[in-house]
Amino acid sequence: MPHLDVYGQDHSPWVQTVLLGLHDKGISHTFTTVPPPSVFKKSGIMMPAASIDGGPWRLESAEILLQVGFDPVSREDMRAIYRAWNGVRHRTDHPLRFWHGFSLATDPHPSLLRRLRNHFLRSFATLYFYLLIRFGVIIGKQRDPESFADQFLFWEQRLTESTGSYLGGNEPDILDMMLFGIIQCHCSIPVPPLAALQEDAKLTRVRIWIGTMQERFADYGHLYSGVYFAPHSPPPIRTTPLEQTAFWFGSIFMLAVFPITVALIVFFAMRVARLRLNG
Repeated sequence: MPHLDVYGQDHSPWVQTVLLGLHDKGISHTFTTVPPPSVFKKSGIMMPAASIDGGPWRLESAEILLQVGFDPVSREDMRAIYRAWNGVRHRTDHPLRFWHGFSLATDPHPSLLRRLRNHFLRSFATLYFYLLIRFGVIIGKQRDPESFADQFLFWEQRLTESTGSYLGGNEPDILDMMLFGIIQCHCSIPVPPLAALQEDAKLTRVRIWIGTMQERFADYGHLYSGVYFAPHSPPPIRTTPLEQTAFWFGSIFMLAVFPITVALIVFFAMRVARLRLNG
């Protein structure tokens, strides 16, 4: 069985997708919240990134899970997955809540000094994604739907038609991992789609599915949805006060050298855009 080194942060639905898939299949992996130098040089903080048995680093959650035995995703399903992510831009509606949410995400490195370093550096990724989302809000033409429940109706129908408890039937497949990863994203820093998922009468089957997934992933360390959906569970382990201090010092530093950090953010955002354009 392969071993994977995975880089990312569990506020990302695509990082969650990979971690959920690896956890479900019992595949050995290590996880870091700071990109290795070779990854940072190539694609900045684009996540997730994974190396299989020490091989080249791969990007994109679907591509990573494809390499460990999951089936590919059709274009129609991928478009529906992206629609389910609508509302994510509301994560930055309250800047302090956004930063606070990221400050609580842990790093699993066994060394305290390395963890403190990682939390300090992790603040760059927080600023990166905050500015990326805010820029998208400012220039974007996308409006909120009349009902956030509508973006999940495709999956409500698919679950109704499923021959088992999951989108994949009797066992979850990559679509279950992707959609559940998006649920974790909506719950890690609460956004308007969360209320629709909790209350809208049109999403009964989706709520049942969330409960089934939570039972399956009861021992998963990055489960944010347990706070909001039954069966309830505590949130993921949070950073210690010392680790949060390192993160906030990092955030102050990144803002203090803002001309440098924003230049890096623009540089890597353009590089990521080119990588996506080139496939």
